[in-house]
Amino acid sequence: MSERAMNESNQYLSFRLAEETFAMNVAQVREILDFTTVTKVPQTPPYMRGVINLRGSVVPVLDLRLKFGMSQTENTVNSCIVVVELQEGAVVGVLTDAVQEVLDIEPDQIEPAPRLGTKLNKDFILGMGRHDDQFIMILDVDRIFCLEDVGLTGDEPELDEACNG
Repeated sequence: MSERAMNESNQYLSFRLAEETFAMNVAQVREILDFTTVTKVPQTPPYMRGVINLRGSVVPVLDLRLKFGMSQTENTVNSCIVVVELQEGAVVGVLTDAVQEVLDIEPDQIEPAPRLGTKLNKDFILGMGRHDDQFIMILDVDRIFCLEDVGLTGDEPELDEACNG
């Protein structure tokens, strides 16, 4: 997604990774699933936990904590897989510690991504949303998950452009 999608909706799904709160635009969220059996795929990056069967479709599941250099997400009663749709229709499952709520965050409540002080590559952050006196990192899901992450061939120029800046 980019600024275009950010301008289409002021609603963001908030979720937890370790002690941090993140959010993504609800326009890209297809559904939220309880943690389920994930089939490991050999020779994939550590952050690719495997694949799930979603009504007959194979959906890759990626561990955001590992993608961001944190420890692996543990399976708890709060663990969820957020199924998101990327540009060009690619679908991926995002493993989170817990889903919280849908927040209304107006554009004037979103600050630019910080230059320092975060372990996360700032290219993945659309901005820092203010909500109830706390900041929430609003993620650019299309930049986090690139072609190699979702098993696309490279024939999707818009997604390739999003991954490479």
